[in-house]
Amino acid sequence: MTVDGRVVAGRYRLGRRIGSGAMGVVWQAHDELLYRTVAVKQLLLQPGQSEADAEEARRRAMREGRIAARLQHPNAVAVFDVVDEGDGMPWLVMEYVPSRSLSQLLEEQGTLAPQEAARIGMHVANALAAAHAAGIVHRDVKPGNVLLGDDGTVKITDFGISRAQGDSTVTATGMLAGTPAYLAPEIAKGHDPTPSSDVFSLGATIYAAVEGIPPFGLSDNPLALLHKVASGQIDPPRQAGPLTQPLLSLLSAEPTERVTMVRCRDALGAVAAGQPAPPMPVPQQAHMPTVATAAQRPMPMATRLDQRPPVGGAPRATSTTAMPPVRPKGPQQSGGMKRGPLIGIVTAVVIAVIVGVIVVINHGGNNNAGGSDGTGGSTGGGGSTTSASTTPAATVINRQPLSGDGDPGPDVQMKTVTDFFAQLPSNAQNAATAYLLPGFQGGADAFLAEMSKAKTVTLSDVQPGNYYIRATEHIVTKDGVKSVQQIGVGLKWENTQLYIQKIDKIGAAKPES
Repeated sequence: MTVDGRVVAGRYRLGRRIGSGAMGVVWQAHDELLYRTVAVKQLLLQPGQSEADAEEARRRAMREGRIAARLQHPNAVAVFDVVDEGDGMPWLVMEYVPSRSLSQLLEEQGTLAPQEAARIGMHVANALAAAHAAGIVHRDVKPGNVLLGDDGTVKITDFGISRAQGDSTVTATGMLAGTPAYLAPEIAKGHDPTPSSDVFSLGATIYAAVEGIPPFGLSDNPLALLHKVASGQIDPPRQAGPLTQPLLSLLSAEPTERVTMVRCRDALGAVAAGQPAPPMPVPQQAHMPTVATAAQRPMPMATRLDQRPPVGGAPRATSTTAMPPVRPKGPQQSGGMKRGPLIGIVTAVVIAVIVGVIVVINHGGNNNAGGSDGTGGSTGGGGSTTSASTTPAATVINRQPLSGDGDPGPDVQMKTVTDFFAQLPSNAQNAATAYLLPGFQGGADAFLAEMSKAKTVTLSDVQPGNYYIRATEHIVTKDGVKSVQQIGVGLKWENTQLYIQKIDKIGAAKPES
């Protein structure tokens, strides 16, 4: 279809076609009222579509506009307008980003270095954390929906199948929303999406960026791929380097074992800055295959993206942020282990044994009940992981005074709550010191006692309020008991800081499968 030169809503003159998706075609256009370039998404109905299906498609387009317009974030493509041309077909007017998708970049370059993949993932996580705080789940995070601007910016786009809290679901019965290769296991099993599902999909996107292939591989048979996704058994990363531990945490088969998007953003930011990622929970071995050690791991093979025909020629160099060197795409050399590397491995093993003996001596007769300091525990030769070994190390929290005139708004209030819960349960002591009001209702000691029994604590469906934030709390105890609880978090503005005054349990906790 050619509509070049058509004027939509009396002001948006369509130019060249710049993309297409499940719901329609995207055109570059000129806003003749504000004299700026925009992107206009044209809804296309399929030939022979029933009136009921056509009406659903229209509702989905309007819903995409409403949801996306609620999210104003520098790392999310902004929606400016939704117009109706009188034929019942909505047009979505969006921010125009001179860019290419991460998918296009990977087709051209094969894989990215871990630090660059972390930089891209950090910006996407930043936008998704804001979306989750607003009650929005994206549901289709994938390389094709990550835009890399010519100026180095990163933006997530296409909230067309996202679901907002309080908005009715308009996806047809039996329709699977999302791209199978990047779906979370619980979605492949038919469960409702949650913010944790976006965490998994972002992890899968970053995995594909460094490994050259999604964590569940590729298949021309979508049903076979969905079956593998539902199993939750990923192919362990081999080229992720400093991203290995964060990826394993993000790609846990159990939603309650994944970190929040806030912690995901912080971990990716550390790797992007060339720093070690903060310790993150390691998935239970029952749900995650053991990652091969350096001695066991085979040499990296050429990525499957190498099998694709070249796309677009040489990479563009228009971004002000230089891309790091890309991994070579040729075959790897193989052969026996040289003497130098062998000596290095033996030396590392000897050092590890010595350190282990010192740790045992220092901790002998000084066992702390509960093990809440997160310093002990190790993985034995059999590969079983103890709960202590999965506990992130505690870190001191230095909160900066809040700036600006007047009391903090709803966004700052929700961020305070999500940042606090992102520290739980491993860093509960420092989080209580930094965030809880001295007169915290119920007492800080009781709160810390509850956290000492928890293995993971996550939030979903965070809803804004006037110094009272409602959310759904998911807790997995160290005994493996899972529960879900509606909570209300009361806040108080004091001097230049926002503190948590109380945490109400609304109704009774329910078991969570």
